[in-house]
Amino acid sequence: MNEKFFELPPEKRQRIIDSGYRVFSSDSYKKSPVGDIAAGAGISKSLLFFYFRNKMELYLFLWDECAKTTVEYLTRYKCYDGEDLFEMMDRGMKAKLHLMREHPEMAQFAVKAFYEKDPEISAAIQKSYQYYFGLKALGAIKSLNPDDFVPGLDLKLMYRNMYLAAEGYLWEMLQRGDLDYEQLDKDFQKLLEFWKSVYKRKG
Repeated sequence: MNEKFFELPPEKRQRIIDSGYRVFSSDSYKKSPVGDIAAGAGISKSLLFFYFRNKMELYLFLWDECAKTTVEYLTRYKCYDGEDLFEMMDRGMKAKLHLMREHPEMAQFAVKAFYEKDPEISAAIQKSYQYYFGLKALGAIKSLNPDDFVPGLDLKLMYRNMYLAAEGYLWEMLQRGDLDYEQLDKDFQKLLEFWKSVYKRKG
């Protein structure tokens, strides 16, 4: 990546980023034209490739920016703090809903990138995901008290099941468009109550 990109005026730099989110979130990686990103940012395709060596570098840069912003929101909502897993999951969902309201195209790109099928892109995204989110999640799991859950429960597997269900739900809702954030929160509360009834130790 050319460091000259960071010397651009903030508003021009943001136009390129926003255009990238918009185009890449509309279709798969392979079917997203770089020319459309350049046009949306008001620059030439050759100038875009002056800042980014190729399409993949641009895509992974956008993912990295998205991941950093997501971590900021999750940290602000203290979703990895405490010992109550369900409370942490609730905070995490609220953080993501807040992010989706303020940065809808970035949020849609994030979910799209997470499920991207291109092998090269998918491998890079999953590696980056582990760096940004996986280690924190593992730390949160280690803080849990097994006595709070049904005997013999695999806490890592439980957390992954809950996480993928939550992300899948967000993906489904994003595909529908016209999001009702209050309803999303209410639906997730129902999911949390269901998980509590299944996973928490009774009595």
